[in-house]
Amino acid sequence: MAWQIQCTASPPPLPSFPPFTLKSTSSISLPLPLPLTRSSRFRSTHAPSPRPIAASFSAVESTTSTDGLGNSKTPLLEVKGLTAVIAETKQEILKGVDLVVHHGEIHAIMGKNGSGKSTFSKVLVGHPDYEVTGGDVVFKGENLLDMEPEERSLAGLFMSFQSPVEIPGVNNIDFLHMAYNARRKKLGEPELGPLEFYAYIYPKLDLVNMKTDFLNRNVNEGFSGGERKRNEILQLAVLGADLAILDEIDSGLDVDALQDVAKAVNGLLTPTNSVLMITHYRRLLEVIKPTFIHIMENGRIIKTGDSSLAEVLEEKGYTAISAA
Repeated sequence: MAWQIQCTASPPPLPSFPPFTLKSTSSISLPLPLPLTRSSRFRSTHAPSPRPIAASFSAVESTTSTDGLGNSKTPLLEVKGLTAVIAETKQEILKGVDLVVHHGEIHAIMGKNGSGKSTFSKVLVGHPDYEVTGGDVVFKGENLLDMEPEERSLAGLFMSFQSPVEIPGVNNIDFLHMAYNARRKKLGEPELGPLEFYAYIYPKLDLVNMKTDFLNRNVNEGFSGGERKRNEILQLAVLGADLAILDEIDSGLDVDALQDVAKAVNGLLTPTNSVLMITHYRRLLEVIKPTFIHIMENGRIIKTGDSSLAEVLEEKGYTAISAA
């Protein structure tokens, strides 16, 4: 039986909290917001390597840099020469992507439709529709390409999809509770019971401007576009991911919803986690300030700069970037 939570200004007294029973379901893979299939459908031409990543990827070991004050910066994500094709048709989409994301940074990827932005994000989380054909991806010092999608999520990778799917029959509180405990188990921490988890999640609802009755609703079922995006950020807040990949999180949002989502993302940023966001619009970059902006074209990142790149795009379009 799912939790029935009353909409009140403060959490209801714990002694009166209704019984809670986790519903077992084999139709979802947790803790990924979008269920992905396991290794029977995950395609990659990379042969798994049992060796530590430091022993096998010398090409990316030199990316540790300094912040200008002499302090060492350890990369959180390193992508070198990544190539990928659509698994079914073998059409090449990614043609050599290079990217380094350090702790505490916000990276924005912009580009025309069809440039490979969303494909890049899906390849990072292990979407089965794409096959990696070359390159290296290192996340927190480990070979990301050797991990199953669920392992990538448990390791601290999170993705908010452009069009979040509905999961009928599974309410938000059950979904989030199972996902959160799966990550705690991975980290060697004790799982939280229903009452402890409710106390943990309740303050996070204010962060995304969501009412408590959303917790009793099935995941994204009947949600508006803004509600779905808020729900994705709630999942991010609960899981506490190290790297959040936000694929066009501003798509379909009105001004108020965009402000709510941006405020929530900014509230989750710390010196140790990072954000990689994909967007077409400068308006998102005005509320979530990027450390770097990358322009993607034809499956590659062709230019990297600061926020002034967005101004150039708005004034002159992508032609000015491609010709530069």
